Amino acid sequence: MSYLRFDRTVMLNLEESLPREVLRTNKSGAYHCTTIVDCNTRKYHGLLVVPIPELGDDNHVLLSSLDETVIQHGAEFNLALHEYNGGHFSPNGHKYIREFDCEKIPATIYRVGGVILKKEKIFVRHEQRILIRYTLLDAHSKTTIRFKPFLAFRKVTTCTHENDAINKHYDEVKCGIKTSLYPGYPELYMQLSKQGNFIFTPDWYRNFEFRKERERGHDYSEDLYVPGYFEIPMAKGECVVFSAGLSETEPTDLKQLFDQEIAARTPRDSFEHCLKNSAQQFYNKQGNRSYIVAGYPWYNKQRARDLFVSLPGLTLTTDHRDWFEKVMDTAQDKVSAFMTTQGGDEGQLKDLGDSDVLLWIIWALQEYAKATSLLDCKNKYGSFIFDIIKYIKSHKHPNLFLHANGLLYTNGKNKPVTWMNAVVEGKPVTPRSGYVVEINALWYNALRFVESIYEMDSTSVVPPALKELITAIEHSFASTFLNKYGYLYDYVDGSHVDWSVRPNMILAVGLDYSPLDKKQMKSVLDIVTKELLTPKGLRSLSPKSMGYNPIYIGSIRDRGYAYHQGTAWPWLMGFYTQAYLKLHKRSGVSFIERQLIGFESEMSNNCIGSLSELYDGNPPFKGRGAISFAMNTAEILRVLKILSNYYLE
Repeated sequence: MSYLRFDRTVMLNLEESLPREVLRTNKSGAYHCTTIVDCNTRKYHGLLVVPIPELGDDNHVLLSSLDETVIQHGAEFNLALHEYNGGHFSPNGHKYIREFDCEKIPATIYRVGGVILKKEKIFVRHEQRILIRYTLLDAHSKTTIRFKPFLAFRKVTTCTHENDAINKHYDEVKCGIKTSLYPGYPELYMQLSKQGNFIFTPDWYRNFEFRKERERGHDYSEDLYVPGYFEIPMAKGECVVFSAGLSETEPTDLKQLFDQEIAARTPRDSFEHCLKNSAQQFYNKQGNRSYIVAGYPWYNKQRARDLFVSLPGLTLTTDHRDWFEKVMDTAQDKVSAFMTTQGGDEGQLKDLGDSDVLLWIIWALQEYAKATSLLDCKNKYGSFIFDIIKYIKSHKHPNLFLHANGLLYTNGKNKPVTWMNAVVEGKPVTPRSGYVVEINALWYNALRFVESIYEMDSTSVVPPALKELITAIEHSFASTFLNKYGYLYDYVDGSHVDWSVRPNMILAVGLDYSPLDKKQMKSVLDIVTKELLTPKGLRSLSPKSMGYNPIYIGSIRDRGYAYHQGTAWPWLMGFYTQAYLKLHKRSGVSFIERQLIGFESEMSNNCIGSLSELYDGNPPFKGRGAISFAMNTAEILRVLKILSNYYLE
């Protein structure tokens, strides 16, 4: 039995199948995403979605979908499924599906009378090309397969409509055609592994609907252009490969290419393997530069905080030290330039000036040291780490101010400065300003990590100023943040303290170095466990706190007010796990193992094999936001790694 297999009963029930999505990427910015019944429910969905830098930062949907029709004895059976205006579905091809399997690659088996057809999809690594292999498993008479491409040629953020600006011209290439609908777009090559017929019958199909966009309050209706269709005869046991890409390929090589790509895939036959496969999809290599994509389908930009929080879990836990180094080396150039220009152009690394980002970099490098060695980390990144600390201490950061008590102050009243960055009508929903709890927990941890680098060498001396700064924080952290109820204020700004019970305080316990004593740590952990822990991560706000709003639905405004006001976030489980095991040691392992059950159940929901961006804070804890989120995948992988270290003891 496959770990990710859905039988006919699930596929026939659209209430069950349409919410389940599948995502595949090429590790270079392009992706394929749709539902398990191949019915697009988002404008971000498509068979071939690619970045086109010449047209801006957004990805672009070129090939929206491909209809397959089985033809026998003159009778046509269309296997596709689309939703049109008014919730009307046509042509209802899902009724022919017998099963869907996603253990290695997405594979659908259709049965039409005596015809059994298998469809498998795979993305070519680091190439803007998707391959679809069709295998005629059984047929009792002459069979022809028709392929009808639906073209969009638009940004993922918009919908296209019938227009006169379209270029309907196409050119024949080996076993297929190439076409480009609008100026500035590249040619799309559609080819088959053997010669067939292309019949040019240009037409617009109108009023497709994207139900997920309708739910989110966005434009949800579009028209798609069909240039014609391919027809190809197939014999029992024969397979044909369809290719859609931005360059011409050799048709006779397509079958071999497909087999090569399959051989390179790790089966999704367990919870851990699903997450490791998902982790690889966030890796993005552009020439000699490497990045981490924050999430799919809409977080295609390189967001600094997401990158550094995700980096250890996505690379080091999957035995890809080389990926960590490539991404960090790419980022280091941007960070060094940022510090040199006193907070100037961030380039491709967005939000680099946010107040916590430099501290997350040091945390990521601390994880690198644990996975390799402190000496390796010092030799490769020691100067970088010292430069960051010096930059902050020298008051050069545009929004981090070191005070005499050793704590860092930041202004977040008018612009979000931490991961709680929701904005409504230009104003932060959670205006965290002053001494922010996790920023100062990260700061203390960073300084102690630097201290450990000095101490590893018997010939070096820890600078007295560093010792004094660490001591100052140890004296001021608890007195500033710890309240009489035993938990930490979320932020303190002068005489104003924020009493909200939020998960950010868990970092003060879960990081390797904590400014709290054991009794204080236990008190914080107990309150987080009691008020914030859910089967899908930690709530962003306690149900007992003012403003609790745990359901992430409705308009853009409504969702903005709910984003960090009670929704649950899986990525925080990495620090919760460290905190729990720090205090409970081996006796806490079984408790953390039970917490993972809620995440494993998500492997067959939403984006199968991955984790959503956030979850409702109340039962049934439904997944919301981006369908696949790097920080969540990374930190749950890190939880698994932490547990595995206990198993080895």
